[in-house]
Amino acid sequence: MNGLNPMKANIEQAIGVSSFNSSVGALFLSKTTGRYLFVLRNGAKYDSMWAFVGGKVESKETEYTALQREIVEEIGFMPLVLKTLPVEKFTNSKNNFSYSTYVCIVEEEFVPKLNNEHKGYAWSKLDSWPKPLHPGVFTTFQIDEIVNKIKTIEDIMCD
Repeated sequence: MNGLNPMKANIEQAIGVSSFNSSVGALFLSKTTGRYLFVLRNGAKYDSMWAFVGGKVESKETEYTALQREIVEEIGFMPLVLKTLPVEKFTNSKNNFSYSTYVCIVEEEFVPKLNNEHKGYAWSKLDSWPKPLHPGVFTTFQIDEIVNKIKTIEDIMCD
């Protein structure tokens, strides 16, 4: 036996828990303005880079549960989210890492109560995002298929 526990793996798979180092991100979209929320990172890793709200999926959490927890932790409360739509799942098998991006539709822009992970926020149009972007966010926005998916969501959902 190679040290892996197949029963544990099957249970994790069945309940939606991954042994991958998984993370999630929320790209908030305001229906009334058509603008997106970006947060300015604070700290040693990616300091002063603009990112999505989000973070690591903890043990025994689903992606959706982790997304909700990270939103509350990072912006201080759970805004009324009208719809949560998956737009990307980036996977790097070599590094045992995955990152899922969700668009979270809210009626109006809100003022986040940032924790110490962030030192600023901005609501921006998709084509005029703040700079510099976190490398993962920058890479996401270089993929036409993902950008087109986000723009389609905006076209359908915004006033």
